[in-house]
Amino acid sequence: MDIYQIIITYYPIWSLFEWIIFLSVLALAVCIAVVLYKKQKITMRQSIAGILLLLYLLLVFGSTVFTRMPGERQYQLEVFWSWKKILHYIEQHGMVTGTGLLRENLLNIVMLFPAGMLLPFVFGNRGKIRWWHGLLFGIFISGCIEGLQLILCRGLFEFDDMIHNSLGCMAGCAIGAGCLKKFNKK
Repeated sequence: MDIYQIIITYYPIWSLFEWIIFLSVLALAVCIAVVLYKKQKITMRQSIAGILLLLYLLLVFGSTVFTRMPGERQYQLEVFWSWKKILHYIEQHGMVTGTGLLRENLLNIVMLFPAGMLLPFVFGNRGKIRWWHGLLFGIFISGCIEGLQLILCRGLFEFDDMIHNSLGCMAGCAIGAGCLKKFNKK
């Protein structure tokens, strides 16, 4: 599956209402960032990183919750059920390529990686941000996504997604913090 297929599969077309909400929230965030920057509460880098983080999270919530059609309430409460299924498939067939679950798990890890990368740039001047801040942020954001999917009947609530999303956010935060440290030394 190429990048284009992934995008059109996981990012459905938005309705006019969804675009209006998206652009309204983004415009409000830009206004707040400009005011905070002018009052010297945040730096230009923080304001840009904050807007990019919000933009990315709006896209994530849009694609994982709000653009999905309501169905019936679904949940999978067994932790690591997807990995058990992948390992079972490998035992049965001797290969991993036949299951879409591995791709889905990897995409879930990658999903919040960019958000984690931006965290140190958003909070960089207010003290050191650590990898566990990224983990906590990932747990919070992923918990919101999974909770909304369960409440609104728009996807499968599962702990595996929360674990994968949080690990991706944590890794992104650790790498982003390293990049920020090198960026600040120059």
